[in-house]
Amino acid sequence: MPVTHTSVDAEAAARLVAFGMRPKQLPARDVVYGELVRRYAEDNAFKALTHAVASGLGLMVLEVNQQAGAVLAAVDESIFEIKMDSYARQAKIRERRETEKVIHGLIHLAAAALAYPRPDDLANDTYIGRVSVEQVDAMVREAARILDERAQQAEANNDPLADAPELEQAWRAYARRPAAAATKDGRLAADTTRGMVARALRFLADQGFLVPVSDEQGGTYRTTPRYQIQVRELAADAAFDDLLALDVVAVASAGGTLRATASDTLQ
Repeated sequence: MPVTHTSVDAEAAARLVAFGMRPKQLPARDVVYGELVRRYAEDNAFKALTHAVASGLGLMVLEVNQQAGAVLAAVDESIFEIKMDSYARQAKIRERRETEKVIHGLIHLAAAALAYPRPDDLANDTYIGRVSVEQVDAMVREAARILDERAQQAEANNDPLADAPELEQAWRAYARRPAAAATKDGRLAADTTRGMVARALRFLADQGFLVPVSDEQGGTYRTTPRYQIQVRELAADAAFDDLLALDVVAVASAGGTLRATASDTLQ
């Protein structure tokens, strides 16, 4: 017999999806949320209904558990998809040119790679990564240096790289910008690379992916289960593997404290 759902079931599934759209709300802090997560885990019909409700809204359910809650991702062309203009407003980005978009993509890619540089980190649900503004900036700069060297070598061999022109421009544009400069009132200038990274990490914190830990190294954050689930999806992207393959990330201790290999030279 076909499974039928009551309006109460549909409302409950929609409520679970709604909880997932509140990034800082967790099942441990809300009895109703926790019960819906439990039901999702135990009731396959309710699980399927939740996925159907999310799909109808242009969302994909990545994971639902007691640690992270309902973790959702917008599909292409969804009304909930974060476009560059929306991200620019939330992160207070002044420039919205194509190169700027790619630069901010590189920053987010580097943050994810620093947070989870090993497959075991992504597979371990208890792993907590840490990232800082200075670490992310150092990683992108070192990656830019390596890629620039490769490009120069390829040009010398009359074998130009096949990368998209906008990507090459983004790496070089990042390398040309100063890492840090203070404004008249002592704040980090917005158009410096560390200023851009700081805004990106604050944006991730606002989305429930990172939690501020201290002001050290320009701002240090720890990861959340929600971010780990999102990065698992990102890890399937070839760009993520390409960045890790440059070998600009090192694990400094068994506890998982991470640093960019070039960070000591950029202090």
